[in-house]
Amino acid sequence: MPMTQAAEHWTDDEVLECVSILPETPGVITVCFQAPSGRPFKFKAGQFLTLELPVPGGPLYRTYTISSSPSRPMSLTLTMKAQADSIGTRWIMDHFKPGMTLKVIGPGGRFTAHENPAKKYLFISAGSGITPMMSMTTEFYDRGRSCDIVFVNCARRPSEIIFRERLEHMASRIEGLDLRWVVEARDKYQPWTGYQGHFNQLMLGLMAPDYLEREVFCCGPEGFMTAVREALAGLGFDMDHYHQESFQAPGTPGPELVEAPVPEDDLPEENVQAEVTFDIAGVTATCPETETVLAAARSAGVAIPTGCTFGVCGTCKIKKLEGEVHMVHNGGITDEEIEEGYILACCSNPRGKVTVEL
Repeated sequence: MPMTQAAEHWTDDEVLECVSILPETPGVITVCFQAPSGRPFKFKAGQFLTLELPVPGGPLYRTYTISSSPSRPMSLTLTMKAQADSIGTRWIMDHFKPGMTLKVIGPGGRFTAHENPAKKYLFISAGSGITPMMSMTTEFYDRGRSCDIVFVNCARRPSEIIFRERLEHMASRIEGLDLRWVVEARDKYQPWTGYQGHFNQLMLGLMAPDYLEREVFCCGPEGFMTAVREALAGLGFDMDHYHQESFQAPGTPGPELVEAPVPEDDLPEENVQAEVTFDIAGVTATCPETETVLAAARSAGVAIPTGCTFGVCGTCKIKKLEGEVHMVHNGGITDEEIEEGYILACCSNPRGKVTVEL
């Protein structure tokens, strides 16, 4: 490849050449590309590329967020994880080698801080959803100025946190990059002093007490992002300042990372009335959907034992006999108990007519 930098930037009329493939964590690799012509790259941190993969029966198109930063324009990296039903990413891991080239489309996407400038950011990701956050954070770091970013990443285990060492290095050399790791389980024989469990409202309040003032970017599996949206909405966050990009199944088999609009979640509404019947007490209370079952009980003079009132302790657990509720808890109830019909009164909003065993 010529070492002299061309005056113009790379465009997708030129193929990309793979120059290296680096392991990141178990099942995750980073592919580094350069333009054969030597042209530098120009894109916005958080944008993606679509690769044309020559798989058998192909070509197959797969989209990946750029994990490198536009502040380092002479190379471009894509970090990817092969899911269980992957075709495209699995082909790259098994067959793609340095020196090979691929046709690509892009860059594209609006999931970027350039489109949503702010003084404070909250980046929330799970697994390989960390890639656009890494690109944006690296660009802030390369500016050499202090920033205000709370960076949250969730993984199964500490050893599966992608880019952990690089991010911790950046955080040690720039003011205002606050890293928060959440894992489901520890690694064997390795101590873990960070957060453990599933990301929830309680963690959010501890990690970023000023979350209401921040521009939020979220990326990860759909179930994860739904939980994040519900946690934020339940705490009164202005969702106009929430942005997401998610893993979705395209028309052909295998997951792909695509730009995604924020869905209209079916959340409780203040101007919609609900009705809660306390079966044993023989009392029925009318309240807005935004009021909890616990608040409705207190208004009706029905006593429910309580503790934290934040969905953590499980003291207010009661059985729902009929109807539906919208519940955003923080670990005080198990999935098995929910399947059996139990709810936490302190964080359950009634939808329509609801009857509880109390």
